[in-house]
Amino acid sequence: MPAKPTPLSTAATIDREARGHAALLIIDMINDMAFEGGARMLDSAHAAADRILALRVEADRLGVPVVYVNDNYGQWHSERSRIVEHCMRTDAPGRELVARLAPRTEDYFVIKPMHSGFYATNLPVLLPRLAASRVILTGQATDICVLFTAADAHMREYEIWTPGDCVAAVAPERSQWALDIMVQAMSAEIRPTSELAVADWLKRDERATGQSA
Repeated sequence: MPAKPTPLSTAATIDREARGHAALLIIDMINDMAFEGGARMLDSAHAAADRILALRVEADRLGVPVVYVNDNYGQWHSERSRIVEHCMRTDAPGRELVARLAPRTEDYFVIKPMHSGFYATNLPVLLPRLAASRVILTGQATDICVLFTAADAHMREYEIWTPGDCVAAVAPERSQWALDIMVQAMSAEIRPTSELAVADWLKRDERATGQSA
C-alpha cells in the first residue's frame, strides 16, 4: 500500500468536510517592514491588518482555509517560526504588525522566493488539495506581490477577489492602479469588505457556476 502523502504545511490535516471552494491568501503581512518605503506603509498596513483579521474570522466561520504566503527574506533554510521570529526582532519596524497577524497552528504557510505566491512554491499543489477554485487576495504590496500573485492566479483560471480595504501600498494611488489592473485584465472583484462579505461572494459564484460551495 502506498504511503500517505505528507502534509503540505504544519496544519495537521485537511478537513475535507469543512474546506471551502475558496482560500484566503494573506500575502507578505509577516513583514519586518525594514525596507525602503516601509515606514510610509506602516499605517496602511495596520489598517489593512484590521480588515484582514475580521476577514480571517469570517473565513474560519465558513470553513475557508487560510494560507499565509510570505517572503523568505533571503533565508533559504527558513521556515514559519524562524520567519516570524525574524520579523518580530526588537528593532523591526513591523514587529507590532506581525504580533497582531501572526499565523496560527491551523493556518497554512507558504514561503515564496519572489514576488508571486505561485512562483517556485507549493501553492499550485496546495490549492487543488484544498479544492479551491477561488482566491481572496490580501496583503502587501498591492502593486507588487499582490498584483503578481493575482496575475498568476488569473492565468490558472482562479476566480479572484482582492478586497480594496485589505491591501496596502506605499501610496494609495499605487494601490488603486494595481486594483484597476486586476479588474480590467483579470476580471477580479475588488469591492472592500465593508461592501461585500465572503459568504455573499461565494454565493454569487455559486449562482454563476451552478456549483455548491
